[in-house]
Amino acid sequence: MQAAAQGEFWNDLYSRASPMSSGRPGQALAQFAGPLAAGTALELGCARGDDAVWLARRGWAVTAVDISSVALEYAADNARRAGVADRMRFEAHDLAVSFPGGDYDLVTASFLHSPHDWPRTKVLARAASVVRPGGHLLIVEHGSYAPWSWSSNETPPPTAEETFRAMHLAPDDWQRNCVCRIERAAKGPEGQTAQVKDNIIFLLRLG
Repeated sequence: MQAAAQGEFWNDLYSRASPMSSGRPGQALAQFAGPLAAGTALELGCARGDDAVWLARRGWAVTAVDISSVALEYAADNARRAGVADRMRFEAHDLAVSFPGGDYDLVTASFLHSPHDWPRTKVLARAASVVRPGGHLLIVEHGSYAPWSWSSNETPPPTAEETFRAMHLAPDDWQRNCVCRIERAAKGPEGQTAQVKDNIIFLLRLG
């Protein structure tokens, strides 16, 4: 799918969703990034800005990226309401085509999935390349599918270890803080609930 069509798909999806932030970060972000000292952060796939705003509230200077202009408008509005717009920058990218510049103390990507053909592993490897030495990479992905997911329940998602290996990172450059799976309670678009598993890849860049 071309970048323009990808953008249209996500704009349509967000146009039918509430523009308001939940005000809560993802469970994994709070657990793994919460203890880190604030610095510069890049969030890939920021959606309405829940995680990015939470990071900015904790003192991070955040670059928040999404392919959807609608999502970015929601996120910018939520940043202004939270009083942290001065610590945030918003950029539109189809990450298969373009990528934000610079390097960062924290790069995070939570549920950066697409129902379309999209080079996800290549994008995650690129994300790793912009982590500064001494910085962290946090990837959160589906380890199981909720009943309402668009993903096929016939094909199991990869394990955290499989995703990590597919990124082909230089082993001497990274400390594996957590390549693991956690459980959480998920809530669906119509209020459904289910216990799901998330894969966590949380790495420290050594060199």
